[in-house]
Amino acid sequence: MDVSEETVRRTVKKLSREGQLIRVHGGVYLAEESTTPSLHRRIGEQSRQKRDMGRFVASQISDGASLFLDVGSTTLFVAEALREKHNLMVVTNSLTIAQTLMNHNQNRIFVAGGELHNTAGGAFGSATQKYVSKFHVDLAILSAHAIDPVQGFLLSHQVEAELAQTLVAHARTSIMVADHSKIRLSAPFVSCDPQSISRFVTDRPLPSPLQKAMNGWGIEVLIAPPKKKKKR
Repeated sequence: MDVSEETVRRTVKKLSREGQLIRVHGGVYLAEESTTPSLHRRIGEQSRQKRDMGRFVASQISDGASLFLDVGSTTLFVAEALREKHNLMVVTNSLTIAQTLMNHNQNRIFVAGGELHNTAGGAFGSATQKYVSKFHVDLAILSAHAIDPVQGFLLSHQVEAELAQTLVAHARTSIMVADHSKIRLSAPFVSCDPQSISRFVTDRPLPSPLQKAMNGWGIEVLIAPPKKKKKR
């Protein structure tokens, strides 16, 4: 628009104060009236922790692996870190994840179709589940909206939970990735049987009751280390 960077910053701050824009890491988005936070907004929440977790999960994945990736904002950070890998086969219902990994390092990307949900940025429904059930992959990487020491991992919508259950049923190993803020939240639908999850990656040690529950479910809890600062 032929204006200085400082002009853009001042304008963005003003529009943000007025509630017309939402500022996130790396950009801005139009404010939404929906009570469900959009994917764009969730990307900006706990972004440093999500980036650390994404790097950590990607470090455990070998070139040539086959994966399911759901539409969570945390799994998007995993996808960005996976750009360092080669020859991946990725099945996802997320348009953003598909765009992140397609045409890169000889990856093969399969996008599950279905009804697109605006806030999630991906497809859901019976057609989506039918498509992903055709695959049997090495690893399913899932996200959660909330974590409960009794019920396990929770999601906000039934179609998300149904898809999560299908993904873990068609993967040899399943990893759940969520930051500490999800412990304070609640959601109405159980994602999947917590005993079907092999590893839980998060950004800090869990409260004792939740750690005890993870032990009972047979889930290995892994804490993603922060990125080391370069020495000057």
